[in-house]
Amino acid sequence: EDGPTHQGVFDISFLRHIPNLVFMAPKDGEELNAMMKFAVNHNGPSAIRYPRGKTCMPSDNNNNRLSEIKLGKAEILAEGEDVVIIAAGNTVAPCVKAAELLKNDNINSCVVNIRFIKPLDEDLIISLCKRVKRIVTVEENMLAGGFGSAILECLNNASLHDVKVKRIGIGDEFVEHGAQGILRKKYGLDEEGIYKTAKEFLK
Repeated sequence: EDGPTHQGVFDISFLRHIPNLVFMAPKDGEELNAMMKFAVNHNGPSAIRYPRGKTCMPSDNNNNRLSEIKLGKAEILAEGEDVVIIAAGNTVAPCVKAAELLKNDNINSCVVNIRFIKPLDEDLIISLCKRVKRIVTVEENMLAGGFGSAILECLNNASLHDVKVKRIGIGDEFVEHGAQGILRKKYGLDEEGIYKTAKEFLK
């Protein structure tokens, strides 16, 4: 709903290169609260990327409230051996729903909420990619320099050259003015778009 030059799709690319910066992206309000507490107590620069509007990820009930997060540690939301879907921030919810659609096609997806764009949970990523050789990354950001690029760098540094990666995000263009739902659908960032891209990728 912002104009072409005011879309928030560049920040991952221009922030993740800053030395020693801790860069977080919450999937819901509870994670945002935990990340705010983390940032206040962290001895160094930090940034939290959160979307405008309401979260689309349902929160846990009060008995399972998130009390803290650990530096550079991601969260596995679903287990699967056919494909790993790695999401950041408000793309987590549609990825969970896309995984449910894939399951109807007998495709089992591991869904990861990355939480920390920087530092990445490289141990988890490498561990998963030693078992599963298809990775889909999803971000509401430019593909150039985005968090999908960080995943590719991680795999290259670990010499995991047999892993195929499909990045879903914004190409080399300005995003036009429009409602969020319409734009997410246009760029394949809604649950249906993620589902179709992942299914085609696995053929």
